[in-house]
Amino acid sequence: MTFFLQQCLIGLTNGALVALVALGYTMVYGIIRLINFAHGDLIMLGACLALTLVTGLGMAGWTGAATWLGVALLVVLCGLFCGGLNVAVDRLVYRPLRNAPKLAPLVSAIGVSFIFMNIGLFWLGPADRSFPELLPATNLFAGGGLQFTAKDLLVIVVVVPLMVALSVLVKSTRFGKAMRAVSQDTTAAALVGIDVDRVISATFFVGGFLGGAASVIYGLYINTIGFQMGFQNGLYAFTAAVLGGIGSIPGAVVGGLVIGLVRALSSAYVGERWTGAIVFAILIVILVFRPEGLLGRSTKEKV
Repeated sequence: MTFFLQQCLIGLTNGALVALVALGYTMVYGIIRLINFAHGDLIMLGACLALTLVTGLGMAGWTGAATWLGVALLVVLCGLFCGGLNVAVDRLVYRPLRNAPKLAPLVSAIGVSFIFMNIGLFWLGPADRSFPELLPATNLFAGGGLQFTAKDLLVIVVVVPLMVALSVLVKSTRFGKAMRAVSQDTTAAALVGIDVDRVISATFFVGGFLGGAASVIYGLYINTIGFQMGFQNGLYAFTAAVLGGIGSIPGAVVGGLVIGLVRALSSAYVGERWTGAIVFAILIVILVFRPEGLLGRSTKEKV
């Protein structure tokens, strides 16, 4: 039972990180119906910046409260970097294709993904890089059978407040109402005075900021980054968004937690090499019976 609970804890921790990345996919899709395949590689660039800052500031030698303040600084700076880069991509690549056939922005997103990957290759080099161990590996559940370290605490401390803040932003603010209006009908939103382009740009910024925060947590939690890390992490996050119901923010969270639990339990009881197959088999089964995802809404396509 202790082993099972430990795997569940690992799964929930990893799932929360996957959910944070999935939110970037689901927000952009919910607004402009675009699958932003470059989102995973954007997070990779955020991890590159995080490693550069950690090395340049000598954070490996920081201890105590200074370490946590440093982590908070990394989250803010990498979030701003990824958010700003996301807005720039939207303005230069996606906005001119807003009224183009759906295939054009989709192919452009794949192109941006390759550009980001090559920037990461130039930044990091071809080999994976070690991310310094900034947080102690001491078990916070001393005397218990479960292993819960400062890394696990970091995921909860950063991810949960960001998810709550995003939910409040979307549901209880004027900007959130504008986002929902643009999501439902772009033309009607423009007719009532909403600046559609500004709302879309702000959505890209928020999604990018969350991705930047996820890049810092990923580096500190996994302690290894590479220029190809964006593909696999982006694929699992996109799967989580589809599983939960792409376009649904609660769905992305639920999908991420489900993916995290399935990966952890299948790795422990079946084997690491079967993990991907099991995850996607479960996805297929769920989508067969519920094509819109766990929390998605069934909508009719306009012709």
